[in-house]
Amino acid sequence: MWQGIDCIQLYVDDLEKGIAYYGDKMGLKLKWKKQTKAGFALGKDSELVIQTQDKEQETDILVDDVIDEVENIKAAGGKILYGPFDIDIGKAAVIEDPWKNVYVILDLSKGTYTTDAEGNVTGLEKA
Repeated sequence: MWQGIDCIQLYVDDLEKGIAYYGDKMGLKLKWKKQTKAGFALGKDSELVIQTQDKEQETDILVDDVIDEVENIKAAGGKILYGPFDIDIGKAAVIEDPWKNVYVILDLSKGTYTTDAEGNVTGLEKA
């Protein structure tokens, strides 16, 4: 089952400048940061993630269980372009719908990030 938008990922060429822009200038609250990524609160349950590795924009949809949802997507006529694969917080898969729209599904089967006072990721809180 789809739970909602987990995040929208955008590319920035300099993480600290991206944090300054989206955090200081645009007023978004920094939730977490790693070496190449940072996540900002976007509404109640979603995030804006900026990252320095992939120049493509990405939409991530949170699901209950990636393995189950992959089967539902295939049965409905969608394609699995890549995955399922492990990520820090659970599992993910890259999906293409019948109209060639590409998106990512992910679950939180491993947990959520824990952070220090500055938002640096320190570990995982188990699911």
